[in-house]
Amino acid sequence: MTPEELYEKLRPLQEAKGYFFNKDKAFVLDLMESLLINRERYGYMACPCRLASGQRELDQDILCPCVYREPDVAEFGACYCGLYVSKEWNEGSIPQETVPERRDPEKLMAGLLFEE
Repeated sequence: MTPEELYEKLRPLQEAKGYFFNKDKAFVLDLMESLLINRERYGYMACPCRLASGQRELDQDILCPCVYREPDVAEFGACYCGLYVSKEWNEGSIPQETVPERRDPEKLMAGLLFEE
């Protein structure tokens, strides 16, 4: 599967749920490529902006779309990596702020420990 094919497969599914891809399609396709690389590397599509441990049970929270997407988009209009955004974010009618990391610091460290 190519990044473009993944984009076309996911877009209607996510839009039906009220989530949109970032209007910067080149940026989105780069993230799609990273998702595909993670799927090849780990066997699952870990969030492209976080360091996965390679152990699915430890990474459950960052399987894309991650569990943080909903609160991030609700509060900031975008998820942590900016892949998923609200319609208002894409239209520029809300501020485009930096989204803080919500993931537990211990899980962040697990990704570092298992990557070595």
